[in-house]
Amino acid sequence: MNRAALADFLRRRREALRPSDVGLVPGPRRRAPGLRREEVAALTGMSVDYYARLEQQRGPQPSEQMLAALSRALRLTVEERDYMFRLAGHGVPRRVPLESHVAPALLRVLDRLEDTPALILSGLGEPLVQNRLAEAIFGTPPETGLARSSVYRWFMEPDSRNVYPPEDHERQGRSQVASLRAAHGAAGPGSPADEMLRVLLRESPEFVRMWELHEVSRRFEEHKTLVHPELGRIDVACQALFTEDQSQALLVLTPEPGSEAEEKIRLLAVLGHETFA
Repeated sequence: MNRAALADFLRRRREALRPSDVGLVPGPRRRAPGLRREEVAALTGMSVDYYARLEQQRGPQPSEQMLAALSRALRLTVEERDYMFRLAGHGVPRRVPLESHVAPALLRVLDRLEDTPALILSGLGEPLVQNRLAEAIFGTPPETGLARSSVYRWFMEPDSRNVYPPEDHERQGRSQVASLRAAHGAAGPGSPADEMLRVLLRESPEFVRMWELHEVSRRFEEHKTLVHPELGRIDVACQALFTEDQSQALLVLTPEPGSEAEEKIRLLAVLGHETFA
């Protein structure tokens, strides 16, 4: 049981919620953001003292039933729930094996996508397969090593951020960290995710700051603004299709019909990696 990490995780998730998020009336003016400890205790059916001791790193190991109640009360995602179980010293089903073998079902879908950017990513953000349009936007990563991962490149190779506008960098960085936390929680010590985590914690103060937020997610923004060096900004909708175990995701990036973005993607389809005049 990692008492310190569990305490910090519970506190941050509690502070991220508003009373209205859990069906409570806000009541009198609050001095601090988020739910109060007594509100979380009431939602889970535990005593205020028991919950307070968990946040103070003094409580006993919570049972699986108690953790399930906390998951519901704090509105945790599946990834966050699994992560909390592991912090508390309990095992959960290994839902996210990290492997490079491309899921056949996703590959069949990708094979039919020729007129819009699409790519298949591993749990570490490694592009396992991408069509020509996606490659024209995102480029081709190294064949091996940590730099295959978009998470690693985001923090260790800042030029990789140029595909997103500056105003999206903070949000995108936090999303990268949240996905690595989900992958690390599933793979555990000795995994590629663990190796990457140790490197980034050692080498990137920015990563450390975002890691300490304890955000866990395997989601993608529904809208993305991409930046091409020649064509400029391209606004697309982002749809993600996951394998059942969530280990791989197919991203499909589609422009609004009749938009300037659609015209730019058509131009990419013709010219690919060629330099624009």
